[in-house]
Amino acid sequence: MAGVQTAVALREQGFGGKVTLIGAEPHQPYDRPPLSKAVLLGTAESSAFDVDFEALGVELLLGREVKGVRPQARELDTEAGPVPYDTLVIATGAYPVALPGTEGVPGVHLLRTLDDAGRLRPVLAAKQDVVVVGAGWIGAEFATAAREAGCTVTVVEAAGRPLAGALPAEITAPMTDWYAENGVELLTDARVLEIEPGTVVLADGRRLSAGAVVVGIGARPATEWLAGSGIALGPDAAVTADAQLRTSLPEVYAVGDCASFPSGRYGERLLIHHWDNALQGPRTVAANIIGAVPETYDPVPYFWSEQFGRFVQYAGHHASADTMLWRGDSLGPSWSVCWLREGRLVAVLAVGRPRDLAQGRKLIESGAVLDQARIPDPSVPLKAAVVR
Repeated sequence: MAGVQTAVALREQGFGGKVTLIGAEPHQPYDRPPLSKAVLLGTAESSAFDVDFEALGVELLLGREVKGVRPQARELDTEAGPVPYDTLVIATGAYPVALPGTEGVPGVHLLRTLDDAGRLRPVLAAKQDVVVVGAGWIGAEFATAAREAGCTVTVVEAAGRPLAGALPAEITAPMTDWYAENGVELLTDARVLEIEPGTVVLADGRRLSAGAVVVGIGARPATEWLAGSGIALGPDAAVTADAQLRTSLPEVYAVGDCASFPSGRYGERLLIHHWDNALQGPRTVAANIIGAVPETYDPVPYFWSEQFGRFVQYAGHHASADTMLWRGDSLGPSWSVCWLREGRLVAVLAVGRPRDLAQGRKLIESGAVLDQARIPDPSVPLKAAVVR
């Protein structure tokens, strides 16, 4: 997504030089969100971007893995030989973290690529018993699709609740009930000891039947190939881009899941593994490649998740909040949560309340002060809570 959008943005903003897009996968560049739903369930064969690369004058080098960068020579090392560059944009994304000891075990899957989805489609079509390791966003989305396909699904989570690394316990409490309501068994505080063909063995001795195991325990920036390049990486393995998405080397940028950037809005460095970041960041990169005046990247982070019949949206970053307020009944079909810092909205989570999300995102961008007494009333539009 980030690589394609950078190429498109360069052309849209008037760049007339040569643009080459290199990808390790042999497929036409494709969008990833449909992989966990439409492609997985067989309602779509692919999710290729509707982009005419030839008309844009963008050269595609597909099925070509990049092995390294030689900045002094301004060249990339690829399987098919060196590729020169004047300006380099790193948009290699992230890869799913494998469960240690399960590499190569039959029936264990990750879900990140079109080929991954292709391997999982027969599993769902055969209605096999499925064990999902990890109750994060991808785990919930896959469990939703597997149940829709008629599979028996068990989700194993090492933490005491779903989304433990993403949201506070008060928020995830009602989400826990979504699993049982949809016929999914959720096992928390459950660690996987080993996976045998057809069986998941837990640390407490329980054995779970598994025609397939899908691992969704996180993602890591795909940056190993940058070793020795002089491009600075953080402890999270992400490229440490600056506010203009430039790396530590001249004429080298990084964007999307593989790069962190300093947020002036939130006062910390952010690493965002979500679709919207891969859509917005390339516009800043293109502007900074072309323009003389540097453009700063400081978005309001946004993502969504479709799970268990609910549309969950989140905007902002709640880590620095000093106040959290509910809107609506968390046991009902729709509700939202607002986080504020010194009276200003910094994040909003909306379940089935897209208007709250849309208005909240604009209020975060504007930095408006809100009347905290009005926020909890779900009948009051968030924009009506602004202190005039």
